[in-house]
Amino acid sequence: MDFNRSVSRPLSQLGSSFMENEDELQLMGWNLTPEDLTHIPEHWLSYPEVRSLYHYILAFSYTILFCLGVIGNGLVLWIFCVSKPLRTPSNLFVLNLALCDFSMVLVLPILIYDSIDHKYPGHLQCQIFALCGSISGIGAGATNAAIAYDRYSTIAKPFEGRMTYGKALILIICIWIYVLPWCLLPLTEKWNRFVPEGFLTSCSFDYLTPTEETKAFVGTMFVICYVIPMSFIIYFYSQIVCHVFNHEKALREQAKKMNVESLRSNQDANAQSAEVRIAKAAITICFLFVAAWTPYAVVAMIGAFGDQSLLTPIASMLPAVFAKTVACFDPYVYAISHPKYRLELSKRVPCLGITEKPPATSDTQSITTAA
Repeated sequence: MDFNRSVSRPLSQLGSSFMENEDELQLMGWNLTPEDLTHIPEHWLSYPEVRSLYHYILAFSYTILFCLGVIGNGLVLWIFCVSKPLRTPSNLFVLNLALCDFSMVLVLPILIYDSIDHKYPGHLQCQIFALCGSISGIGAGATNAAIAYDRYSTIAKPFEGRMTYGKALILIICIWIYVLPWCLLPLTEKWNRFVPEGFLTSCSFDYLTPTEETKAFVGTMFVICYVIPMSFIIYFYSQIVCHVFNHEKALREQAKKMNVESLRSNQDANAQSAEVRIAKAAITICFLFVAAWTPYAVVAMIGAFGDQSLLTPIASMLPAVFAKTVACFDPYVYAISHPKYRLELSKRVPCLGITEKPPATSDTQSITTAA
């Protein structure tokens, strides 16, 4: 892709525009070399340098997210790998989601250091961070769609809809085939590129360069990486809700005809309770994904098609930081809502104080199947 990478102002003028006011604020990028400036959208160079306080707040936020993410995702990967009851086909999607989340968490130290140092990380680190962020965001979206499909198949079609290892592996391969092009195209600059954004301490794909190719990339990525996974998530979970309501209604009507209080046995009730808890966990995680990435998707669309003056450094960084939170909070949703995961945590890490009663029967398939 042929980017216009020229800087309209000479380097010596980048810090001069705000030197005349009483605060003596310099423009962003005033201390960068011409080589670094070629990788930065000129939009950001028109704003005054961000104050140190905002950088420190950002570094503190990233530190909290890093600690939460390492502990939470580390426990998920460890528990699901060493616990035999959790080695189910459906849990391959959980491991895939944890790996996607970990790809974001592991690069947070770069952001912490750069925020404290108030500096552009350099082209190589920028590419590494943006690549990991793309894998995390796009991969999580596609994986959440697969989890929604698995939950729908398990709950709405309990006999013929069970996931097998072969089917799960095929779906995971399809997920990565779906994800990788949108990560590698900007990395190799075949279509779009990875550039700094906001405070110039983090990086993402370019949604600001005023070219038709940028608009085409952002529009295509918005549909493929956001709208399509979102549509699958909404469809499958809406079908789950409809199925549960219809099923419960049918049971109540039948019980009324038979003059009994309920048609469920204790075992069926326990199994259904576990399935509902697992579905709630999956729905919550998908909701977190939607809530975290929607503001960032809006920012990208504004940058490509709207009024770019709305995208100040602070206005663009808030959605970017919010998007990173979902990678850190996903595992805690499982810790709260996933019965088998809680049970294994209570056995293997008793110091956490988690209590979970074992299921009434060990061979209840619907209980051992995880979201």
